[in-house]
Amino acid sequence: MKQVTLLDGSVGQELVLRSGKKPRAIWSTEVLLEKPEQVAEIHAEYFHAGASIATTNTYPVLRDRLESEGLEGQLETLWDRALKAAREARDNNGWGRVAGSIGPLVASYRPDECPPAKEAEVEYEEIVEALGQAADLLLIETMSSVDQADGAMRAANKASLPVWLAVTVDDFDGRVMRSGEPLSALIPLLERHRPSALLINCSRPEAVTTGLDIISGFGLPFGAYANGFTEISHGFVTSTPTVDKLKRRLDLDVKKYGEFAMDWIAKGASIVGGCCEIGPPYIKELAKRIRAAGHEIV
Repeated sequence: MKQVTLLDGSVGQELVLRSGKKPRAIWSTEVLLEKPEQVAEIHAEYFHAGASIATTNTYPVLRDRLESEGLEGQLETLWDRALKAAREARDNNGWGRVAGSIGPLVASYRPDECPPAKEAEVEYEEIVEALGQAADLLLIETMSSVDQADGAMRAANKASLPVWLAVTVDDFDGRVMRSGEPLSALIPLLERHRPSALLINCSRPEAVTTGLDIISGFGLPFGAYANGFTEISHGFVTSTPTVDKLKRRLDLDVKKYGEFAMDWIAKGASIVGGCCEIGPPYIKELAKRIRAAGHEIV
């Protein structure tokens, strides 16, 4: 038996799917202003499904992203509402933890557009301070290059909280990050910043499996949460991407995803969950399989 942390799944994507509206780049952020109760409901669903973590709906709530939409004045309100929604769901559940989500600056999967690490560190400081006051840990997500991860880690380590670092790999070659750098290039950064865990996220599960074989040898607790897209397409990789440019996989049902996740646990992963397109039914299936294997969800 081993202890396994079960992350939740997609939050922003679930909000888009349930809205029935054409997605915009900041749709999940707007929901926090217009209908924050929907965010709390999704967190509650994940806890009910068996998750032990509520990930705050703050992935894109960064000053540089909101300035282009004229919403930078709402930053503190958005952080507060996101934290409140996650904490209330956790408290109502009776147990669990809140992970403060920190996404990439500028745009996902575009490390070439991200400012250098020293500049990024300054830009990340305010979200780290905001989330650090109420989250149980910080989750840096979807880092596509070593320098991008370095900028986020520089800021996150100023908080007195555990920091989990999640990197995204090439959808068809899990040995390399989306920048083309090998996963082994992360080793000096990991030695310098010592995150509490290293994860692979927002990539095809097949690529995640390949990547885990590599990071399992890095000497840190590790884990994974994959997405359910066919791939991150070229049409999506723009400065203002929207999820309607991505195609959902039709061959990745809850059972198939569950098989991938249990394989990750067999490889030594102690943290598993889901990313985009991986909703509450998937997490429910994971919880069932984890317990059936004799493991404890923590």
